[in-house]
Amino acid sequence: MFKTVGIVMLLQLTLFGGLLDFKTIENAKTAYAEGNYTKAASLYESLDDKNDDVLFNLGDAYYKAKRYEDAIKTYQGVQKPELKAKALHNIGNAYANSKKIDEAIASYEEALKLGDDEDTKYNLELLKKEKKEQQKKQNKDQKKNDKNKKDQKNKDQKQKDQQNKQDQNKKDQQKKSDQNKKQDQKDQKKQKSDAQKKAEDKKKEEEKKEQEKKAKEKKDKEAKKEKAKEQKMNKGTPKEEPISDMQERKYKKMLDKRGIKTLMVPLKNKGGPHEETTAW
Repeated sequence: MFKTVGIVMLLQLTLFGGLLDFKTIENAKTAYAEGNYTKAASLYESLDDKNDDVLFNLGDAYYKAKRYEDAIKTYQGVQKPELKAKALHNIGNAYANSKKIDEAIASYEEALKLGDDEDTKYNLELLKKEKKEQQKKQNKDQKKNDKNKKDQKNKDQKQKDQQNKQDQNKKDQQKKSDQNKKQDQKDQKKQKSDAQKKAEDKKKEEEKKEQEKKAKEKKDKEAKKEKAKEQKMNKGTPKEEPISDMQERKYKKMLDKRGIKTLMVPLKNKGGPHEETTAW
């Protein structure tokens, strides 16, 4: 069982070859134990012979130094069966610290295929729960984001509608103003036309009255001339004496005998062939 990344003890020192490598490994272990992980990593890197044990310890040094990408790459080089599950476990830890939950879960699941381990199970369940919580949070954030977008869209649409309404009102007002202006011009033109027509009609009426007046004056003048002429003619003609009632009765009796239903007939001049001289 393992809860933290540990260092694999090197049991067979002869595998590292040479006294120098042995000294380097001892110095690396000392630096790691003192918490100087960068120095430990540097010492492990300097070794020419990097077997699975060295790679695992180098991966641990990288991990402690928070060089997670280097640690993952180094752990992936470990192929030793007894170290493979632990390397996958540590890879999962490195991914988890890098906020790559899906990759970490995959590494833990792969490690459990090689062997059962309580720490690996615990980390796996912890990350699955965290992923679920993150998914809930993402869904909540997404809903909130969608709602904000919808609200913003509605707000934008409302502003757009208001702007369109204002623009339409301006157009309607301008249209109405133009129509009123045209109507005013039309009314003014009509008033001017009516006034002009009225003036023309008045002028015609005055001309007509003037013509009638002149015609009447002409007629009166002609009638006056005619009357004067008639008076002049009547002045030289002897005035006939009116007949008496007795004579009118005699004329009527005579005409009745002749079958003439008139009051009288014209009389010839004195001495003519039809002169009536015999009394009735």
